[in-house]
Amino acid sequence: MSGPMIRPYGDTTGDGRVQLSFTLPVPFGTERERAVAEGAALQLAAKMGLEPAMVVHAKGMGPAFTFFIVYGRASHLVDLSEVTVAEREFPVLPAAEINLRIRSGLGREMVVLGACIGTDAHTVGIDAILNVKGHAGEKGLEYYREMRVVNLGAQVEVAELVTRSVAEHADAVLVSQVVTQRDAHLAGARALADAFSTGMAGGGASGGERRGRPLLVVGGPRYDPTMAAELGVDKIFGRGTTPREVASYLVHALTPETATAGAGA
Repeated sequence: MSGPMIRPYGDTTGDGRVQLSFTLPVPFGTERERAVAEGAALQLAAKMGLEPAMVVHAKGMGPAFTFFIVYGRASHLVDLSEVTVAEREFPVLPAAEINLRIRSGLGREMVVLGACIGTDAHTVGIDAILNVKGHAGEKGLEYYREMRVVNLGAQVEVAELVTRSVAEHADAVLVSQVVTQRDAHLAGARALADAFSTGMAGGGASGGERRGRPLLVVGGPRYDPTMAAELGVDKIFGRGTTPREVASYLVHALTPETATAGAGA
């Protein structure tokens, strides 16, 4: 053992007890169907290393599916020394300093374009970041006087986003995706990167002029923040992201000459 080893906690410290939920494509109608369904759930739990396990909840989901909650003991250990943490590469700044860095670093307003792309109609995430009412006690990007925010809303085609970005001279494009079935969010991010690579020449905007491809930022609850390079975007934000964190990243990425100014919050 190379580091602090821990087990899950359930009833007593280190007992390994865990609870998980899942759905199986089995009916839960007749008495026999229920018995088969619960047996299938216990078989799956055993193969996942939960021994012993018990079904604490089962409910039919339509005629051919059953939802389960299973409780059991896991024998696996977690080595805390092997946990990898993605450190934030920029300080989270107060609003006044964000405005100051935009004004001194760009010499003009920062233009931020936001949308949900494709068939995604869930605007709660993008609105929480952009709208002045904000999220988690923080004002959205519309609150920053040195930013001009254009919120295109839901179900925006990627080609339209590129066209609008050129028209607005966007410094950054923010895309929120909540729909994740069959990895739709990953396909959406790749389509976004491809469209901007082929539709616009040059690199990201910086300095006092708007030129080339804007900064591409995507976010959503199922994104892995470490996949930005693989998906072809500049930054990925996951669940729990606040507007001020996004604003701080934008000034960090778009005003490099002043990136070291100020202290983190």
